[in-house]
Amino acid sequence: MDIGFETIGNATLICHDRVPILVTDPWVTGSAYFGSWTFSHLIPDEQMDAIRKCRYIWVSHGHPDHLSSKSMRMLDAKKVLLPDHVGRRIYNSLREQGYDVQILPDRTWVSLTDRIRVMCIADYNQDGILLIDINGRLIANLNDASHLHGWGSFVRKIIKDYPISFLLALTGYGDADMINLYTENGESIPPVAAQKKPVGKSISRLTQVFGTKYFIPFSAMHRYQRKDSIWANQYTTPLTAHAEGFQSDTCKLLPAYIRYDCAKDEWTPINPPAREDAVYDPIEFGDDWNQDLDAEDVSKITKYFKAISHLEKHFDFINFRVAKRDHIVELAQNRFHRGITFEAPRNSLMCSVENEIFDDMLIGNFMKTTLHGKFPPGGGGLYPEFTPYVAKYADNGLAKSEEEMRAYFKEYRQRASFDYLLHRLEKKSIDVFRSFVPMDNPVYEFAKRTWFVESLRKKLGA
Repeated sequence: MDIGFETIGNATLICHDRVPILVTDPWVTGSAYFGSWTFSHLIPDEQMDAIRKCRYIWVSHGHPDHLSSKSMRMLDAKKVLLPDHVGRRIYNSLREQGYDVQILPDRTWVSLTDRIRVMCIADYNQDGILLIDINGRLIANLNDASHLHGWGSFVRKIIKDYPISFLLALTGYGDADMINLYTENGESIPPVAAQKKPVGKSISRLTQVFGTKYFIPFSAMHRYQRKDSIWANQYTTPLTAHAEGFQSDTCKLLPAYIRYDCAKDEWTPINPPAREDAVYDPIEFGDDWNQDLDAEDVSKITKYFKAISHLEKHFDFINFRVAKRDHIVELAQNRFHRGITFEAPRNSLMCSVENEIFDDMLIGNFMKTTLHGKFPPGGGGLYPEFTPYVAKYADNGLAKSEEEMRAYFKEYRQRASFDYLLHRLEKKSIDVFRSFVPMDNPVYEFAKRTWFVESLRKKLGA
């Protein structure tokens, strides 16, 4: 291909200018989330060869289906491009491992060749967006950054300048989160993903907001493979589901895996074979459910969670049930009204605590999570008071204390103050609404289609 791009794998985009130039989020070998995730489709030899030959790797964020250490080692001769995330955890880690790393300046075009330039945006949720101008066509790679964290209007304005534009974004039923949830009575809490709402409808709304000519399903191509997580395969999103309910007069839905020629403006499908399902014992990934914590483990867990100051304002305790024994971290003295029990195997739990990657436990969905006390109804789960503060701001953003949190948000606010403040007001309204209206309630769905979407469209100048 002289000039163009290919989409393959989970969230991998390959850009060509005479030769392969750029690959994004190359999870191309190995598993993710302590062996829980594998690929839904294999990567053909042609695309694998192009990935190996790319000059640049761009990594959006730290999740292992985007930043795969095994894949990175296979491609370690490349220059790694990163968003300008506050905390710079990924940058520092890769530098320590000997990689050639460059942080892309926020909201600034950087030329990679005479026909390819990129612009990166880092948001306060520790996600990264990459805009790629390739021979005058625009690719907006949102990957997992699907909640418009203060950058939506900026991206839409850029899209308006391009007659041919592509939106690549995570869409699906919603299994890529902690969905292994239970009430304190032991009853399973059905995830929103169980409703299997037509994915095409959400894609239609998204393309309405951004105004791209094409949409390509992205960042949702995985399967579960551990004995203790394969139950979640019922909630993964098949490729065919993205077209269900899709309707648009202005945007065309393309297949997930394509080759697009940016000289001829023609696309052809790539038809990678589906990966055959296999089931692995957790012990193959080091997880023995009968192995208990020792005193040093409990001390590390206690120190880890007590360092995140936000938690004590919203939770009285966090309990860790390992090898059927409870180990309680008290956040509020003599009060046990609201808390969480995580039931998990020792090895992955301690790895996540020691390396500060607790989101890998949540998304792996082999860990059982029990909610005690009052939580947002209808699938709200660990949002908004636990997951972002632990997995996003503390683990990845290195902001744990109140002072660090203020400095963290100040940095993002200064980058785009109007967009940031507008979004934070909107998010607060949504969180309040969710606190008393379940996500599976028809009223919530109606509000999402009308108030939320229309407010976004007005904000973005639609």
